[in-house]
Amino acid sequence: MPESCKRGMIVRARTIATMDGPPIENGAVAISGDRIADVGKFDQIKRRNSSTVVDLGEQALLPGLINAHCHLDYTCLRSKIPRQKSFTDWIRAINEQKSKLSPDDYIASINEGFAEAKRFGTTTIANLTAFPELIRQIPDAAVRTWWFAELIDVRSPDRANELVDSAVESLKFAQNYGLAPHALFTASRNLYQRCEEAGANVLLTTHLAESREEMAMFRDASGPLYEFMKSIGRNMDDCGNGTPLELFVGASYASPARTGRALPQWIVGHVNELTESDFQVLEKMRTKFHVVHSPRSHQYFAHRQFAFTRLHRLGLNISLGTDSLASNESLNLFAEMRAFQRSEPERSPQKIFEMITLNPASALREQNRLGRIRPGFRADLIAISCSEDRNLFEAIVAFDGEIDWMMVNGKTQSIGERRSTIVS
Repeated sequence: MPESCKRGMIVRARTIATMDGPPIENGAVAISGDRIADVGKFDQIKRRNSSTVVDLGEQALLPGLINAHCHLDYTCLRSKIPRQKSFTDWIRAINEQKSKLSPDDYIASINEGFAEAKRFGTTTIANLTAFPELIRQIPDAAVRTWWFAELIDVRSPDRANELVDSAVESLKFAQNYGLAPHALFTASRNLYQRCEEAGANVLLTTHLAESREEMAMFRDASGPLYEFMKSIGRNMDDCGNGTPLELFVGASYASPARTGRALPQWIVGHVNELTESDFQVLEKMRTKFHVVHSPRSHQYFAHRQFAFTRLHRLGLNISLGTDSLASNESLNLFAEMRAFQRSEPERSPQKIFEMITLNPASALREQNRLGRIRPGFRADLIAISCSEDRNLFEAIVAFDGEIDWMMVNGKTQSIGERRSTIVS
């Protein structure tokens, strides 16, 4: 074992879910700097590493959770928007609430969101923000963050170049960033194209096929969303020409080898409304985008059943996210797992847990650094109390509370009452 592995910290727990194999009972993880140096049985790790031991007692040690789709801008809107009659009415309602907020309100909202996410074990967040220029005013949140600049040009489609250039300039203050043209109904084709031209290493995210009204707008050129967008001056020439998915991958979809989009760069939120023709398109695609499902936000809007089984069988990588507190109760990924389990009871608890660890790590192109407890990976870890009397992954999905201990990038974080003991 290299000397660097002998000078850090050893974290011991009753059991460890490494996501690399069966749980390790009476396990331990050796930390060196910001990385995991060694994993195994406690006695073995102690022999191989002469480090201080932090004993978490009868807790389960897990990889830090990854929220693949979140809007921390709107943490302050919790319980502010009653359920609306339609998705379009909700858009009107959130626009009304947003009109009352100042930049200071958004900064406070984002900071509050970070604090809440930490309490529920989230160590990495893919956060969509409409105000990338505020990033430099956000202090170190001690949560690994991918900042996605959410871009809308529905009222000024001639400003696509300017919007992207300005966003990229603001995002330079973030270690990890991407671009997020909001949705097909609010972002022009040119804006999507300009985002893709920002570079192959720039991650992209968008909202797609979220509601029945979006489907009606694009496929049928009708419905409340169509009328609303028309009323604010949107050019509606792209409506009545196909489903949202067909328009996203390219209306001239002719070859299974080429869709017109750099799909692996895209993390697509929702994908709730799909037709049989959409599934045919997905089946032919050789490369796939990533999907994020937000179960509790999905319930809030009363969308139709999420087509998880069909999307999964078609090879799409599916993660879970919280969406925003304008349509959710909390930034709690454990609650999202439980909500997903209620709708997909045949899915195993271990596979559900992968949807907030391995799957989003892959979507963020961090599959070799995040989502597992493995030597060489980032030291992002959390600990929860769980009973010995049940399967570990069943206990993880059933966990209902705030976590007791967290480490991000090799640094322990203050989370409520800390239940660890320094042994030596």
